[in-house]
Amino acid sequence: MIVCVCHRVSDHTIAKAARSGHSFDDIQLELGVATQCGQCESCARDVWAECHPGQAIAHLKLEAVRASLHAANAAPCA
Repeated sequence: MIVCVCHRVSDHTIAKAARSGHSFDDIQLELGVATQCGQCESCARDVWAECHPGQAIAHLKLEAVRASLHAANAAPCA
């Protein structure tokens, strides 16, 4: 999907740059994203944030979640 129409930059290009460790400012300088009309900035930042290596990732263990939910449902109501 094209994110920046002004510079024809896709979400894949932004994601690839983010995964390579580029900051959002780097992406703006190198690709021109969000530097002309600015309409793409929030979408571009969302793509960058989802793909940047510093982004926290939650790792859930399904069995631990099920046990926690089961214990919560089994607790007597006050």
